[in-house]
Amino acid sequence: MKLVFAGTPEVAVPALDALIASDRHEVAAVVTRPDAPAGRGRRLIASPVAERAEEAGIEVLKPARPRDEEFLARLREIAPDCCPVVAYGALLPKVALAVPARGWVNLHFSLLPAWRGAAPVQHAVMAGDEVTGASTFLIEEGLDSGPVYGVLTEEIRPTDTSGDLLTRLAFAGAGLLAATMDGIEDGTLHAVPQPAEGVTLAPKISVEDAQVQWSAPALRVDRVVRGCTPAPGAWTLFRGERLKLVQAVPVLDRTDLAPGELAVGKNNVYAGTGSHAVELLWVQPQGKKPMRAADWARGVRIVHGELLGL
Repeated sequence: MKLVFAGTPEVAVPALDALIASDRHEVAAVVTRPDAPAGRGRRLIASPVAERAEEAGIEVLKPARPRDEEFLARLREIAPDCCPVVAYGALLPKVALAVPARGWVNLHFSLLPAWRGAAPVQHAVMAGDEVTGASTFLIEEGLDSGPVYGVLTEEIRPTDTSGDLLTRLAFAGAGLLAATMDGIEDGTLHAVPQPAEGVTLAPKISVEDAQVQWSAPALRVDRVVRGCTPAPGAWTLFRGERLKLVQAVPVLDRTDLAPGELAVGKNNVYAGTGSHAVELLWVQPQGKKPMRAADWARGVRIVHGELLGL
């Protein structure tokens, strides 16, 4: 089939690579978000998908909005059979959805209808799910509500960050998306409507959502830290400034600390929660690089009984 691939971040690159490598399909063009400012100089940078497509000699389309007439006209000229999508980052209007004969097929990183929305992996980790996965489905106007072509499952490990899990799903999902394209082409795969039960939503995680609440149980604190790593990054206040929590683990045999109370040993830093303590392993003070929590504690000279969250 002739394909136009839509995607933007690094997590979409493995799927693009899988489709480029396929001997059954032609990636005629790539649709991605416009170049965005990045770094201290705020220089415009192309998306990872755009960079990979350019390396492969594939035409790159960067519409400001996917309803722009110039973009739609070019899409009609290419006349793709199908448009596979991975984390494109913009809503597709009905007029764009109507262009490819076999529709737009999205690779979504959850077991639909669970965790529909922008941040399915983060929500799965933060909710304490033990299993998640990826789904390919036909995009319709609703939010991730279209009929499903295929699924795969993936265990969520006790130490997984959302970054760890998303990396595994990106590579496994690339194979699922390529297989879905094959099945659509040869007519052996048909989309099945999602069940009405079991729908959960996964909106984007805001910076405010990532603030650790020390009155919560230790397992909840652990899930927030892992679920918000690498982005937007779990954080708390220390002496009125933000302190990012890069890695923290529950310590189930220590219950002597009040919520947010710090205790420092020779090589360990502990913080109290609403249940057990957590050990802070890596932190990132405001304006600095990540560092071992023990090194941070020595540098700031924590006073006995000092609290996080203030």
